[in-house]
Amino acid sequence: MSSTASAPALSPQAELFADLYELRMARAYRELGMAKVAVFSLFVRRLPQGRNFLLACGIEDLIDLLEGLRFGRTSIDYLRSLGEFPETFLDWLAGFRFSGTVHAMAEGTPVFAEEPLLEIVAPIAEGQMIETLAMNLVGLQTLLASKAARVVAAAAGRPVVDFGSRRAQGMDAAVAGARAFHIAGVTATSNLLAGARYGIPVAGTMAHSFVQAFGSEGEAFRAFARIYPETILLVDTYDTLDGVRRVAALAAEMGDAFRIRGVRLDSGDLLTLSLGARAILDAASLGRMQIFASGGLDEARIAALLGAGAPIDAFGVGTEMSVSGDAPALDLAYKLTAYADVGRTKLSAGKRILPGRKQVFRRMAQGVAIGDVIARDGEQIDGVPLLHPVMRDGRRLAPRSGLASLRAGAAVRLAELPTGLRALAPADPAYPVAISAALIAEERKVRDRVLAAVG
Repeated sequence: MSSTASAPALSPQAELFADLYELRMARAYRELGMAKVAVFSLFVRRLPQGRNFLLACGIEDLIDLLEGLRFGRTSIDYLRSLGEFPETFLDWLAGFRFSGTVHAMAEGTPVFAEEPLLEIVAPIAEGQMIETLAMNLVGLQTLLASKAARVVAAAAGRPVVDFGSRRAQGMDAAVAGARAFHIAGVTATSNLLAGARYGIPVAGTMAHSFVQAFGSEGEAFRAFARIYPETILLVDTYDTLDGVRRVAALAAEMGDAFRIRGVRLDSGDLLTLSLGARAILDAASLGRMQIFASGGLDEARIAALLGAGAPIDAFGVGTEMSVSGDAPALDLAYKLTAYADVGRTKLSAGKRILPGRKQVFRRMAQGVAIGDVIARDGEQIDGVPLLHPVMRDGRRLAPRSGLASLRAGAAVRLAELPTGLRALAPADPAYPVAISAALIAEERKVRDRVLAAVG
């Protein structure tokens, strides 16, 4: 199945996917006549422990939602029932259309701490209202794409299939996760909704319950092979290696009609079992058959299995990838950095905000990224600029990119990272990210102004 450029279905009442205070702020800005343009930056303050980089993702979905964001009658009626929004504000919401500009990194771009994944330039009420929406859509997919990139790296070229939908944190997370995984290099998903919505290849094998429902394992294999002649047979319902032997016996029984592609190991000592399964299959002249492994896998387990010589040809990865088990959240921030052409910041400890519109430059040497510079917008610095306008006046500037294109672009950008950064272990040294002298000077100027005003 080929990837398509189809847009996601808009979530019902996505306009209400906001925290109450965001609409309170929007009302306050309007009643106080504060309608000038603001800049909001979305960035990660620090990388999660164990991550050498993050992979930007979810931006195309955000653009689609912003372009179609409307306050329907049901939403207006609900807000009216809260008793704190006057009719003038509700009337404004009824006619709401996002009118801002969005500058963003391309999906599949490796990103580092303090670098804006995107910046929203819009009237301040509009920029404030979409904070939760932007953080959730981009934050979740960035988190999951970053985890998947590690799993794919550990698999060292072997296919990885997403098996995590049933353990993901909700339906939306499962479908968005499948998209993020595919951009990061995961081959296919078991989730049909994700396949239908995004054009991701879908894959699946068989259930233990099917085997259990028959009088014998051999009978179950024979029946399933008759209906799905090129499937992969699940062999660990009872005794894994006995299951492999029954597959070999079925091959001998069926002769040239036997077209089963492989066996799936889903539990137990996968190293020992994969070695035993390979030996049984090879002895039966079934060297063409693959060994597919699943069951509690993550990047560390996959790397350890392959490092020990496990003859595994493909992996199904579920829970650990779908919830990013070792790093389930990002230190994500969406902050005002300018209003009315004046840089803004905070003085809170440990919560730095780089003021104003910004650009990120990636410096390259012989095709390898050697460091980034976060600069003021408009600076000319050696390197490849990473932030580009993707939306202007509330309209996307280019057709939605297909997943095949995003996936290919991510593969290229990941390959440009230094080898040590793509490894699972913490990079030493870490990837260098500098802040330009002009931006440091602007930050100091803004902080001095704020200190003078509050002091």
